[in-house]
Amino acid sequence: MNVSHEINLLVGEIERLGSKNAEGQTSVKFGVLFNDDRCANIFEALVGTLKAAKKKKIVSFESELLLQGVHDNVDIILLQN
Repeated sequence: MNVSHEINLLVGEIERLGSKNAEGQTSVKFGVLFNDDRCANIFEALVGTLKAAKKKKIVSFESELLLQGVHDNVDIILLQN
């Protein structure tokens, strides 16, 4: 799959699993994304897709590297959809 397609799928999953934050942006915890069965079936490398989306300024998150367990409470914020 190409990166743009994976990012589009990621946006859809963030919208499905997330909720609006105080600023009106859709936000989801990394742990929710990582542990979701549908996401596990779609993304071979969820962290890589998130990193690519962050580089393209489609999503935002605080950490440089996201690790399951350690970063489960990190908010993934959708900047554009």
